[in-house]
Amino acid sequence: MEVYAEKILVVDYEKKTRELISKRLTSLGYTVFLESNGEAALLTFLKELPDLVILDILLPKIDGYELCHKIRENSQIPIIILTALNDRADCIIGLNFGADDYIIKPFLPKELEARIRSVLRRSSNSRITSQHQSKNKQKLFKFGSFVVDFNRQQVFKNNLKVNLTNLEYSLLELLVTNAGISLSRKTILDNIWGYTPERYVDTRVVDVHISRLRAKLEIEPANPDLIMTVRGIGYKFQNCS
Repeated sequence: MEVYAEKILVVDYEKKTRELISKRLTSLGYTVFLESNGEAALLTFLKELPDLVILDILLPKIDGYELCHKIRENSQIPIIILTALNDRADCIIGLNFGADDYIIKPFLPKELEARIRSVLRRSSNSRITSQHQSKNKQKLFKFGSFVVDFNRQQVFKNNLKVNLTNLEYSLLELLVTNAGISLSRKTILDNIWGYTPERYVDTRVVDVHISRLRAKLEIEPANPDLIMTVRGIGYKFQNCS
């Protein structure tokens, strides 16, 4: 059995949930930190610098939304939101605050483990890609006033740098390298998040991050000219040819 060495911060008000997650993850080799409120979790995050945060929304002192926002002010590490089955709107709000993914309670431990490996793998691949590209010749994608510098993993609009999260950059890179090609939500989810959707709600994570990208890149996000919606399929980046 493969053993993992990453550090994971689990923040959940329910003791039973914390203990269940901790038992599963420590058995796989992860170092796990447990907190029951947002204030203590923020201190632990700043002290231990974990590789991943698993975060419930309903927390005392500092709720999950604010904690997610504060973490994003300091770090691009992956964040997975936990929420109850009837609170899917919480997931969407959490994604808008900077979370990478969400999982609905009750969940199967194997499902959580798979999501964890997926986001950690993507985070690790992002660092490896950046180091590798720095040794290669500069590669640019240009579309009007829009430029993606693949070498430095930077994006510019009208000569101004656009600040993207690691996940947003990965999503944009997938769209740009397939410019003019319609990509389904399932394809995007599989390539960026690393899993196949089991429920329709799983694909909502794609829609939310596309919306966040448009808000940062488009002149009129509600009337995009870069990232186009393909009705009944998914999305595509405008063909530059």
